[in-house]
Amino acid sequence: MIEVKGLTKDYYMGEELVRALDHVTLRIDKGEFVAIMGSSGSGKSTLLNVLGCLDQPTTGSYILRDQEVAGMGDDQLADIRNREIGFIFQTFNLLPRMDAVANVALPLIYARVHKQERIRRSEEMLAMVGLSNRMDHRPSEMSGGQRQRVAIARALINKPGIILADEPTGNLDSTTGAEIMELLANLHQSGHTIILVTHEPEVAAFAQRTIVMKDGRAEVS
Repeated sequence: MIEVKGLTKDYYMGEELVRALDHVTLRIDKGEFVAIMGSSGSGKSTLLNVLGCLDQPTTGSYILRDQEVAGMGDDQLADIRNREIGFIFQTFNLLPRMDAVANVALPLIYARVHKQERIRRSEEMLAMVGLSNRMDHRPSEMSGGQRQRVAIARALINKPGIILADEPTGNLDSTTGAEIMELLANLHQSGHTIILVTHEPEVAAFAQRTIVMKDGRAEVS
């Protein structure tokens, strides 16, 4: 599913060059559940951004489904993100003026899916994550856990091959966070490939294996 070789990512902070990723090499197979851990500044979020085609590496190879992604243009990357990857963010990233159905349907607008089909699929996804009774609610009318479930439904709407979750329980209490992780575990059991970034060992414990980032380098278990 994913293979990266010799991946580097450099930034400039003022005049200082910072290497956020330092020759990272790893492989993630279809159907795996992988956690990426590391302290602040270790490179874990940078790695997730590159894997999610939100950012390009400075050097190295990134092969996604037998296709070289490194070096692609913005339009190509946007197309891959919409077709292949579902994103779950710590801050949910829901539009406040839209109800749950409209928020979930957003990726389908970019895919030019007809309105009635967008609504049907959105309602189907919301029911799957246990929100049949919250479809017409806006984010401000829902709890943090419910908002994260909306975000998960949105991540699944295009039937992506990969789900990327960046600290998906970071804004939730421990009980709600455990419920969200159980939902992700169930998605993994149904065949989804899941990669999540976390600093919490109890969250990483849901994964099959852990990649530990330190000073931009990856220690693969």
